Amino acid sequence: MIESGADGDSVAAKAWLAAKLTPAPDDFSKLERFVALLLAENERQNLVAKSTEATIWWRHIVDSAQLLLLAGDHPQYENGLWVDLGSGPGLPGLVVAILRRGPVALVEMRPARTDFLARCVNELALANVAIFTGKVERYRREAGIISARAFAPLPKLIAKARHMAQDETLWLLPKGKNAVNELAELAAPWHSAFHVKQSVTSPESTILVGKGRFGGGPT
Repeated sequence: MIESGADGDSVAAKAWLAAKLTPAPDDFSKLERFVALLLAENERQNLVAKSTEATIWWRHIVDSAQLLLLAGDHPQYENGLWVDLGSGPGLPGLVVAILRRGPVALVEMRPARTDFLARCVNELALANVAIFTGKVERYRREAGIISARAFAPLPKLIAKARHMAQDETLWLLPKGKNAVNELAELAAPWHSAFHVKQSVTSPESTILVGKGRFGGGPT
């Protein structure tokens, strides 16, 4: 149970992070700076819902960081390219980049948002991050891990991004309560490539976890 208010939220979130991911003190400092940058920028452009600002650590930081636990056993976890689609406010991409040393690509088509991402990368000194401003379909590097949070329904997402996937590519896709419905809309041969995991941040939130390239055939 999270205590009410921003202080209770950050205490609970930092305790979870310390227990599950054991970040270095410098990682915590970067997360705190990122939260400050995100809240300030949210006054200028709508990056996260205003209603979630008071619980930003749990609702957005832990919600992003939990993907690292799901990716930890993947062979490309340490050094493979992690591609975050529709990065927007840097969720989960910048959180992943702070807590993981491997390369991270942030793909976002809106220049105002990639400008914000670039400022964050610069201020946080994240040498492992590259930013691509443009449509997902135009990003051409091979990905070891693909994440996307609030980007597109599953069939559309795969249609846009499968060109960067390989046989062992891991897909980590945070979803709300409609994850099962989205999975049902995916072409039948690919259903077995995904399973649904419960999010730690809300009983109504889920994560679709999949593996593969999904080549050929319509979605």
